[in-house]
Amino acid sequence: MIDRRLQVLRMVAQRGTVTAAAEALSYTPSAVSQQLRALGRELGVELLVHDGRGVRLSPAAQVLLARTDDLVDRWEQIRAEVARVAQTGGGVLRLAGFSTAASALLPGVAARVRAELGSEVQIIEADPEECFELLLTDRADIAVVVAVATLPASTDARFEQRHLVDDPIDLLVREGHPLAARTSVALRDLAEERWIMDRPGRPYHQLLQTACTEAGFTPSVAHFASEWDTGAALVGAGLGIALVPRLAQIPTAYPVVRVPLHGDPAPARHLRTGIRRGSREQPAIAAALTALEAVAQSRR
Repeated sequence: MIDRRLQVLRMVAQRGTVTAAAEALSYTPSAVSQQLRALGRELGVELLVHDGRGVRLSPAAQVLLARTDDLVDRWEQIRAEVARVAQTGGGVLRLAGFSTAASALLPGVAARVRAELGSEVQIIEADPEECFELLLTDRADIAVVVAVATLPASTDARFEQRHLVDDPIDLLVREGHPLAARTSVALRDLAEERWIMDRPGRPYHQLLQTACTEAGFTPSVAHFASEWDTGAALVGAGLGIALVPRLAQIPTAYPVVRVPLHGDPAPARHLRTGIRRGSREQPAIAAALTALEAVAQSRR
């Protein structure tokens, strides 16, 4: 098995500080420092060096970090070989996903994997950035995320990432709205509407602002809502329009109608999967990735 202290080192590199790494790992900062000091003593090197009021990874730690990526890759391949020979699912399969994936995709995947392999499956709802940290520290096996700029690059050697599905954005209007009877609508036709959007600074807000700019207008934002439920309630009360991803599940109690968008731009969220590099051939992970593709396509 991979020495847990190497996972701690990876998280310090990921988060940039001992304190932030400790928060992500649910450790105390002193516990993180102690583990890295103990690992350094065994190797006969210093892993953390003082840098002003903080610390940074030493050159030796940087080498160890690079070799840890190779080590984890090989370990994941060994786990796959062992599971195939033993004809087991490899223990509990842990699926991490952002809120829409956790509700719209992962339950169906979990049910399929349990039925096919008899494996226990655990679903973890987490923000996209946290999903990759869960992969990094071996607390999740598969992540389903929205592609945003803050995620690890597709070339990051620690992970294998693949496109899963594009999630089109639909217009959400109140029943009786002039656009409610349309089969589709162009984004540019919404320039005069009052908008309900996510808060500034959040990825979904930026996605919609960029799409509206490309359509030739700046949306007039009347209200800010981060949850689809809240946005639907405001739309249902006649307080504005909203754009919602097609995979997002809206409560049926609200008097709202979805209308597909057409034309260019027609915004969409891009969903992708992430796993630890080398783990794809593990039976439960392979089965779950296949199931994910099937479930995602069925929900389009």
